[in-house]
Amino acid sequence: MKQRVSIHGGRMFPKINVKPRRLLFALAACTLASLLPNGSAMAGYPERIVKIVVPFAPGGGTDSVARTLAQEMAKDLGQSVIIENKPGAGTIIGTQAVATSEPDGYTLLMETFANAVNPSLNSKLPYDPHKDFAPVALVARSFNIVVVNATSPYRSIADLIAAAKAEPDKLSYGTYGTGTSAHLAGELFKSLAKVNLTTVPYKGAAPAITDLLGGQIQVMFTTVASAASLIESGQLRALAVTSAERSPAFPNVPTVAEAGVLGYSAESWYGLFAPAKTSPLIIDRLNKSAAMAVKSEAFNKLGVNEGLVMVASPPGELDRYVRGEEERWRKVIQEAGIKIE
Repeated sequence: MKQRVSIHGGRMFPKINVKPRRLLFALAACTLASLLPNGSAMAGYPERIVKIVVPFAPGGGTDSVARTLAQEMAKDLGQSVIIENKPGAGTIIGTQAVATSEPDGYTLLMETFANAVNPSLNSKLPYDPHKDFAPVALVARSFNIVVVNATSPYRSIADLIAAAKAEPDKLSYGTYGTGTSAHLAGELFKSLAKVNLTTVPYKGAAPAITDLLGGQIQVMFTTVASAASLIESGQLRALAVTSAERSPAFPNVPTVAEAGVLGYSAESWYGLFAPAKTSPLIIDRLNKSAAMAVKSEAFNKLGVNEGLVMVASPPGELDRYVRGEEERWRKVIQEAGIKIE
């Protein structure tokens, strides 16, 4: 086959014959590749085990939510989804581990209320709570419940407020750690109800509830999971829920706001995050998988037991929600002068 040549400036070059249609296809492929720089990361995703880091010890509410999510997402993704518990330093250890992980969609983080308050409690976090993470989905929201011993003279929030105003500093409430939802829900109550309660910290909900049953403390703003069975058995009395609206799990229990503390609302939440720079295509795949998971029967059962409201919001909504939570609790922490020792 003869090759045609062209002469330019006395030099001879072969004349390449490229069909216009092939040239268009080549240009289109280059353009698509430039628009999807992470496209190769999505090919076949996931091809191996996906890990969700839980920055708490096994057995708590966050662990239960994460394990149920992992179980249901695995069915949709076609790969195993496992839980790795990395507790310590108020969730900072586990959170930092994910911040420094490869942004390939195989290491995720289950964030909670603690992640929204840590920036206000610790000015030297080893990661940036926004720049180092990509939101995936707000999985669920929950609330705390205000409980007293069943033999307590306090039968309502109004009773509690009246007693606290009559004898300042006499009433005490138990928490399971500085900056936890149980602690800050109580601080918000003190601020809005204009009362003073003595804060008694414990290393977990179980010892705090033991003292509540024993009469050493008078009230707790605790999780539904830690109190529901004791309320049902008649050992604890529920005065109010901390959410903005009544819970289907406790339809006859008013909200704190309904009970007279206007503007009161405190809730916990569970959000799935990935390391920053994770491909948007992978984020979208994980978001859709989480949305399917929360519709499962397993999550429905968990929701009843834990007092959860399933959400599975888009990534942008999770980002806005967490930023709003950070701002709201920053004010409470600053006003109360709370610091991590």
